[in-house]
Amino acid sequence: MPTLELYVRRWCPFCMKVRRFMEGRGIEIALHDIGESADDRAFLLEKGGKGQVPCLFIDGEPLYESDDIIAYLDKTFG
Repeated sequence: MPTLELYVRRWCPFCMKVRRFMEGRGIEIALHDIGESADDRAFLLEKGGKGQVPCLFIDGEPLYESDDIIAYLDKTFG
């Protein structure tokens, strides 16, 4: 299983979409709220290259766009 970490913002509608999908499927992965943690925001900017959320890091590689993240999670945990 790859290492997964999801970077979000609490009130981002696209982040909520991904989180609702995860909750519906019982998927639990590490969450990082860039609105609450300067360290998490700095990591996202440094490693991902931009501050866009949601961002799913898969073994350290960023995946953006909520639909792409949901498709990946569905395939991985489906």
